[in-house]
Order: sequence, then C-alpha cells, then structure tokens
Amino acid sequence: MRAKYELADIIRQSGIRFMSERTVLPYHQKVLRAIEQCRTSALGGHVERCTACGTERVSYNSCRNRHCPKCQGSNRNKWIQARQDDLLDCRYFHVVFTLPECLNSFCLHYPRELYDLLFLSAKQTLQTFGGDERYLGAGMGAVAVLHTWGQTLMLHPHIHLIVPGGGIDKNGHWKHTRAGGKYLFPVKAMSAVYRGKFMSGFKVFLENNGMELTGELKTAVYRKEWVVYAKRPFGGAAQVIEYLGRYTHKVAISNHRLTGIDHENVSFTYKDYSDGCKTKIMTLDSVEFLRRFCLHILPPGFRKIRHFGILASRNKPKLKAQQQKMNPPKTEKQRPVYNKAESFCTERKQCPCCKTGHMEIVMLFMPNAPPLRQPKSPIASPMSKH
Repeated sequence: MRAKYELADIIRQSGIRFMSERTVLPYHQKVLRAIEQCRTSALGGHVERCTACGTERVSYNSCRNRHCPKCQGSNRNKWIQARQDDLLDCRYFHVVFTLPECLNSFCLHYPRELYDLLFLSAKQTLQTFGGDERYLGAGMGAVAVLHTWGQTLMLHPHIHLIVPGGGIDKNGHWKHTRAGGKYLFPVKAMSAVYRGKFMSGFKVFLENNGMELTGELKTAVYRKEWVVYAKRPFGGAAQVIEYLGRYTHKVAISNHRLTGIDHENVSFTYKDYSDGCKTKIMTLDSVEFLRRFCLHILPPGFRKIRHFGILASRNKPKLKAQQQKMNPPKTEKQRPVYNKAESFCTERKQCPCCKTGHMEIVMLFMPNAPPLRQPKSPIASPMSKH
C-alpha cells in the first residue's frame, strides 16, 4: 500500500529553508535532489499499454539512489536473489558491533575513515576468535551491513553481520562452532577484543590527521561499554535470506513511518526501546528532520555492504567446493516469496485493468517532457524515443 506521506514531500516543502538555514554538503544536496525528483517527470519515463484491452499508463523513472525510500524494494530483491548461491548448509548468527556515542563527532567529520575502521575492526575480531583453536580454529566469513541511525534518526553507527556458524580449517574441512554450531563466541570477550582492535586503528587515524587522544576522550572511550550483541542462531537458510532482506537495503526512515507533515513540522513513528519497545510518535521541525536525515547519507562510493572471509568474492571457488561437500538444500526451498508489488521481474507485467493481457512499453520520453499522445490499440506499437 502506498504511503500517505513521503520523504520527497518534506524536501519539496522545506528543502529551500533547510538549505538557507544549514550548511549542506554538496553530495547531501545531490541526494536530496534525487529523492525529490524520484518517479516524477523530471527524470523522464515511459508509456505502457496492455496487449489485450489497450489500457495505457504513464510510469516515471526512479532515481535509484541508495538513500531513497522508494527505490530499495527492487534493489533488495535483486541482491537477495544473487545471495542464494552463497548459502551454506549450517546455522547462521546475527552479530552487531556498535560504536560508543563519544565517537559520534569523529563519525560526522570523518565518516569514510571511521566507518572503514568499524568494518575492519569487526572483521578482525571475528577472524581472531575464528582462528583461535579454543573457539574454532578455522577461517570464517560474514556479510556485513552498515547502519548509522537509531529510531529517532540520531547518529548511531553500528554494523550488522550475518555469520555462518563455522569455518574451513587448514585441512579444507568444515568445522562447526561450539555445540555443533549452536553457539558462536562469548560476547564479553568479543567486546574487549573489538575495542582493542578499533582503538589501535583509531590512534593511527588521529596521528595521521594531526590529532591526539586527549585524557577526557580516553576516559570516555574506555569507561563506555562497547556493545557486541550476538542473537540466537537462525533456524535455517530460508530464515537467513528473509532476514537479509530486512537489513541490507534499509534507509534511515521509510515513508510508511511518516504520520504527518505540515509547513513547519514532521511527525513519524519510532520504537522506544527504553520503554518496552512501545511505538510512539515524535514531532520535529522539518529543518531538524532533514538535518537528522542527512547524518545518514554516506560518502559517494562508500560500500555499505561488504563480504569477508570465505564469503568474499575472491573466495568463491572455495565456497562452491564447500557447498558441494555439504550438499545444501535445493534452492527452491530457500527462495523467498516476494510481494508481487515488489517483484523486480518486469518482463511481463500483468495488466491492472483486465488482468489478462500484459503491459508493454510503447514509448519513452525524456526528462521534463510530457509523453506524446498515441492512438490506443490492443497491439503494442514499435517503441519510439522522443
């Protein structure tokens, strides 16, 4: 069901005021402009016609920006389909690595460097425990996804990792984690190692940028708990795929969370984890809302989804060999069922009017140009470009 309010509406309504009251980075402006123009005549589009009843409809192009709430459904489905071939017949764990709030200012000013270090520290922590014979003694892998937001759109950098419950040992054999893959690693020990890995790289970062670790910051960093959270293992490969769909292509806020927009304010729902995960409504000045949204616009070219270890692209042959040994379940059982409205398979769209014919593209039109009228016909005419 289409959302009543959209992020694009907020940008159209308050974008100019936001630009005048705040210093907005050029690439932030570019993202906001793309979201504002998404699925409008500003990006061009095409005309579709039903092969049976002749019904016509105009469809505008999407911006395809990874921060746009309207463009992530098909992108998510395509990505998940591509991950089908990477599944192993083992338990999977969901692990989360977070950064303490006292480092948020560095994330604001140096997002690329700090988020790269966050990815690296999480990877090294898993590799440290995976390579230790006391815990596993094998090479592990993971799919890691960066999220930078909390429920109220404040900065909260953290990484979600989907981790197979085992690894490949030096003899090329699969080795499960403790209790046959029912247990990953002790989270308190992981937290201490993770903090050590991150701070080692953070000190190098400070030195390279002419800064030093002040006593106040050092105290805050080492007194604050570095949260590493490991959820219970998934029941099977199908659950892993479904779960990946929730996390891989999320944006800071979806249009369905917006509950009200006026000339000055924006209201949206959020979960209050400090109050039993109750759903509440927060109202912000529209400029403050857009400021918070921009906190989560990633630097151009930054990879928010990364694959480590045996799940890395360079290790595909090793992964395929391991899959053959495991004899994983058939892909038909793993393949998730998507909502028809979100399906990216658009070769033969069913006609929404007669339900018997299918929609074919009969004409393209360029940005900011209205489509030229053509006579209706049950037979699609050759595509023409204007």
